[in-house]
Amino acid sequence: MPSSLLETFSWLDWLAIGCFFICWTWYYYYCRLRLRTKRCLAATMHGYRYDWMKRMVDREVRIADATIMTHLERNGAFFASSSLLILAALFSLLGAAEKALTIVNELPFTRVLPSQLGIEIKLLLLIGIFIYAFFTFTWSMRQYNFCAILIASAPLPSEKDITPGARNAFAVQAANVIDLAANQFNYGLRAYYFGLALLGWFLHPLVLIFSTVAVVGILYRREFHSKTLKALAAGRDLNVSFRGILQDIEPSATAKPSLSPARDTTPTNTNH
Repeated sequence: MPSSLLETFSWLDWLAIGCFFICWTWYYYYCRLRLRTKRCLAATMHGYRYDWMKRMVDREVRIADATIMTHLERNGAFFASSSLLILAALFSLLGAAEKALTIVNELPFTRVLPSQLGIEIKLLLLIGIFIYAFFTFTWSMRQYNFCAILIASAPLPSEKDITPGARNAFAVQAANVIDLAANQFNYGLRAYYFGLALLGWFLHPLVLIFSTVAVVGILYRREFHSKTLKALAAGRDLNVSFRGILQDIEPSATAKPSLSPARDTTPTNTNH
């Protein structure tokens, strides 16, 4: 088997798949290290989640909070079910590797004559990635379920025996649990991104390298330099200025016209 693998893949294939895993692992640890030292979506959203939970414990009616949590949980359920459909398709394709080999050979820009073993290994790698995505999405769903229970068990404003310190500690830990659920959801989405990048390997190893670097660049920009991040940061930091997609238009120019009917100032003739 080892000799068969060496014969199946060239040095460029090994370089490409090594670049794939190194980039994915590097980006994971880079995000964790820069979480506390650089403005990013994860850190900014943590502040909003803490504010949410802080205000939630001061509300008597929490229907809106439970509705939001249900919506977040359904997002994870959608991607988890999508992962199962993708896995079913990949396993079916694995059972028809010969037909898949014929299709790949007919594609333009593919490397010359990939072997059936090579196709099977690439499909198995894709299967592993989407199995990982399925587990991360389902774990995110469970954590959002825990968050819903936290909201239901939160102390009410009318409970006078609960100290402000205890309320604040509850809000902090509830926000932390939501952070954990959101991070797992983010890891699942990241697996989808890198799974799409791996599809480039079916064409050529250089396509895999290019698509992997492109995915890392897209993820980095969205996490650390996106307009959405600037807008979210501006909502919590007065030193950050952001005016959205209408950056070059004065705010007064975008003011909506009054919806109240115009008052008729024409003098009325009462002499009949």
